[in-house]
Amino acid sequence: MVEGTVKFYNRMKNFGFIHGDDGKDYFVHVTGLKPGTMINEGDRVSFTPATGPKGDKAEGVEKI
Repeated sequence: MVEGTVKFYNRMKNFGFIHGDDGKDYFVHVTGLKPGTMINEGDRVSFTPATGPKGDKAEGVEKI
């Protein structure tokens, strides 16, 4: 698990980016959020890093 801060999240388009404490930026899609989780810019989150077809992405995202 990696922790980070939500840089941007667009509820209308269901995606955004998280800046991980490891210095990387991760794409996050609504399908990568744990059920019942809603995120906003500035929220602290934990997640599992993964590699998608377009680069780093976050899965299992939840607020901390």
